[in-house]
Amino acid sequence: MLSNALSAALPPVNDTGNFLHHMPLRPWRGTKIVATLGPSSNGLSDVCDLAIAGVDVFRLNFSHGSHADHQQRLQWVREAENRVGRPLGALLDLQGPKLRVGRLVAPMALGEGDELLLVFGEQQAQAVDPIPVPHEEIFHALEVGHQLLVDDGKLRFTVLSNDGIQVRIRSEVAGRLQERKGLNLPDSVLPMPALTAKDLEDLAFGLALGVDWIALSFVQSEVDVMQLRELVAGRAGLIAKIEKPSAVQRLEAILEASDAVMIARGDLGVELPAEDVPGVQRRITQLAREMGKPVIVATQMLESMIESPTPTRAEASDVATAVYDGVDAVMLSAESASGRYPIEAVRMMARIIERVESDPRQQRSMDTVAPRVQANATDAIGAAVRVVAQTVSLAAAVTYTASGASALRVAHERPHAPLIGLTPNTQTARKLALVWGVRPVVSRDAMDVADMVQLARISVENLCPPALGRTFAIVAGMPFGTPGATNMLRLVEQ
Repeated sequence: MLSNALSAALPPVNDTGNFLHHMPLRPWRGTKIVATLGPSSNGLSDVCDLAIAGVDVFRLNFSHGSHADHQQRLQWVREAENRVGRPLGALLDLQGPKLRVGRLVAPMALGEGDELLLVFGEQQAQAVDPIPVPHEEIFHALEVGHQLLVDDGKLRFTVLSNDGIQVRIRSEVAGRLQERKGLNLPDSVLPMPALTAKDLEDLAFGLALGVDWIALSFVQSEVDVMQLRELVAGRAGLIAKIEKPSAVQRLEAILEASDAVMIARGDLGVELPAEDVPGVQRRITQLAREMGKPVIVATQMLESMIESPTPTRAEASDVATAVYDGVDAVMLSAESASGRYPIEAVRMMARIIERVESDPRQQRSMDTVAPRVQANATDAIGAAVRVVAQTVSLAAAVTYTASGASALRVAHERPHAPLIGLTPNTQTARKLALVWGVRPVVSRDAMDVADMVQLARISVENLCPPALGRTFAIVAGMPFGTPGATNMLRLVEQ
């Protein structure tokens, strides 16, 4: 726990009146862990155990559960935050549009080369009727030669014709077509918004609760993100989920419009050939890091731990690859939401991260990405911190930040030092829980430079192991409390 001196130096300032005053010393990790809450992690003690095991951000998956369920889970996250003594982020993941086959009289056995007709509708009246699809947009988007995938790609069809009323398709594999199975259109850009009526209700509910991040599903272009930004109006950070080929094609523009990006390999792996996904993952990671946007790798990272207490060697390598590439966070989905071993999955992920980050080759691997630098003081100082950390053994680089921008910019450089983000804004601290290497701490504003040095010194003494030394860097803006005014780098030796 932190000393009484730190408690006195950093009085209550957040919107709940509960200062996070006892951040425990733990191994420093650059890569953060996101975990999904669900039936397997459905109580305050579970959430606390997950946070202690290493979770930094909790995901609320609005594809499942009621508003009451998610409200209760967010309450547990906020209570766990005070119990474990550090800010925890909350991520609302919107469901997005779900395309499905309509109701069938009975499942259909298909052979390779069989031809079918699709029509707009909800319910098949007779078994000999065309296949109903309750999404009119599909009939405007499909073109001859396009692919249509059903049930996570288990069934594949090619479009033979489309007159706007009926679509004729050919089955490319044998299989069994069942009602209400999901549809994917990898070659098509659908004339439909990324936000459904359900998403709008969920968004308003989540913003009223005070979530820190909003993840937008099935982004097709930057326009989807810009529409969400108008609705959110700065109340949360925006994460664009990349899960469609059209989003990959518009990647840079989508990243420019977003605050962070998630490589959602579930649907992305359905709509792209499996052999293309690793290259696309690396491309997204590299571009996000160049642009200074936090990047999350998600889906099937430790999938076997849904049923097994240990992962496969391939899964461990998958997590390690993302860490070697310098991603901001790796994510657990069903492993923590509905699996049998949620705590073990988090502990395993934390151990993999810590082992990889202790490998000198990991830093060299991250150094292969050169961040883009803007011609301003914030970027110049962020780049300077990296050079200082390479030259001098730093216990930490401490940033004073109201909006989180200066901490994000220093983290963008992936310096060879732990990062501490001191902020008077509780939501900023919670958002920074997602950012590579940053340990966020809620603090009051410094009164003057001497006070600033003292606050930073206390944080370093209590959060950083003595083995790291006691020399630290401070990044701040003058005058104090002015957002976006990062203009000072000070090296403190003691």
